[in-house]
Amino acid sequence: MAGRGADRGRGRSAPARGSTRVRRFQLGLRAPRPAAQESAQPAAQKKTRGALFGLSTTRRAAVLATVVCALALSVAVPLRTYLTQRSEVAAQEQRQAELRSQVEDLERRKAALADPARTEVEARKRLRYVKPGETPYMVELPNQGPGQPPSAPAAPAAPSGPWYQDLWGSVNGQ
Repeated sequence: MAGRGADRGRGRSAPARGSTRVRRFQLGLRAPRPAAQESAQPAAQKKTRGALFGLSTTRRAAVLATVVCALALSVAVPLRTYLTQRSEVAAQEQRQAELRSQVEDLERRKAALADPARTEVEARKRLRYVKPGETPYMVELPNQGPGQPPSAPAAPAAPSGPWYQDLWGSVNGQ
């Protein structure tokens, strides 16, 4: 062993400072620590023990922020899809309920029209059918023109000019 330590030192130049501490480091030996460093040693060990994976507090915070962002981004798309589909399902269920009520109304109407007497009344009323041998009479009131239904809404006024003039006129209050 003594020869081995001696072989390590051969062929190397002496350290520039000439310190025994540097020489012992080169030889692989530990230098004795002064008393001031020994008292500081437990705090340094605590700091090293407290560091997670050898990272400083700032680096740990950056890694944590990166992980949180990655998790948020990986959860955001499926969550948005879930919420969208949930609202679409609610809208479709509401539409389905409306269609069911409409089907029930139509089935009631179908049952009512299955009666021949009801069909005859509807044909006379809506289509103005008459039986053979009957004389139909049409009563026209003075405020109605011929062939005009009693409660016909007035036709909207035709635009007087291009759309942008009509728009500007509506903005100006004309």
